[in-house]
Amino acid sequence: MTSSDTSPDLLLLTRPGCHLCEAARAVLERIRADLAISWREQSIEGDAGLTSRFGEEIPVLLIDGVQRDFWQLDEARIRRLLGA
Repeated sequence: MTSSDTSPDLLLLTRPGCHLCEAARAVLERIRADLAISWREQSIEGDAGLTSRFGEEIPVLLIDGVQRDFWQLDEARIRRLLGA
């Protein structure tokens, strides 16, 4: 990714009460602070489609709509994917 590219869309899929989701948020906050890349979060609760597709893998990180990581996010790998 170069400086002329648009920012990637980082979406963290979570569910309430998920301890792995807390750790994933911390990883994404460190990346946000270092790279000035924003991220957003969406709960799968109440969404049958997302629950069916990702229910056993939460948290799930999608970058530009592509699943890139799940369960325990690998910070170094995510940074590499973002070109940092």
